Amino acid sequence: MRSRTLTLAAVAGAALLATAALPASASGSVTPRSAQEGSVSAADLLAKVTSCSQISNGKYKTDDETSATIPVCGKNGAVFWKADMDIDCDGQVTGKCNGDADPWFQDDTAFHQSDGKPLRAESLPYVVVPSTSSIWKYTSYGIKGGGVVAVIYNNKVEYAVVGDTGPTKIIGEASYATAKALGIDPDPATGGADSGVTYILFKNSQVSPIESHSAAVSLGDSLAKQFLQNN
Repeated sequence: MRSRTLTLAAVAGAALLATAALPASASGSVTPRSAQEGSVSAADLLAKVTSCSQISNGKYKTDDETSATIPVCGKNGAVFWKADMDIDCDGQVTGKCNGDADPWFQDDTAFHQSDGKPLRAESLPYVVVPSTSSIWKYTSYGIKGGGVVAVIYNNKVEYAVVGDTGPTKIIGEASYATAKALGIDPDPATGGADSGVTYILFKNSQVSPIESHSAAVSLGDSLAKQFLQNN
């Protein structure tokens, strides 16, 4: 979780956590794997989310200083929103994600790996959902930690998991690895995308283990095909 309104907490103990030696299939890669993951095209997915049936009680801001203009929309088998992308570098301390690189850094994530450790934003594609509020309660719509998300930007599809929760009034955030794979500047202090990012979250889905990106791609591709058939 990050919030640009939060005062920086003092980070005690500067020792870097030893990076867990996960296989590539589990930890993901911080370099773009391809123009798109899976067999479903960005165009086909976007064609199903051209209109919004709003399910949130209000709308979200993309940043503290912006107006609330982003609704959460419902479809058969999924929810979606179209927003910007702020960079979440929270979780395990790594070379790219740490208190020096990220002024909003926190050493934990809402959801954890199968070994109990926080997620690893530098290598695992994950998406941040707004914390429960009067605007929207994500758990009431079948969205859970480890749920599959199709993130679409610039005609690319990247599959991610629901990995963290964020501010109650702001939407549009994903991990360093998600941004990197989509060709978005992943710098947590200066990077991100101002607009043009679509997040499609598949209801009642869950990747196990949550840190397996290959499992997210496999399940995501299957759910994306179902999404096209059902909408």
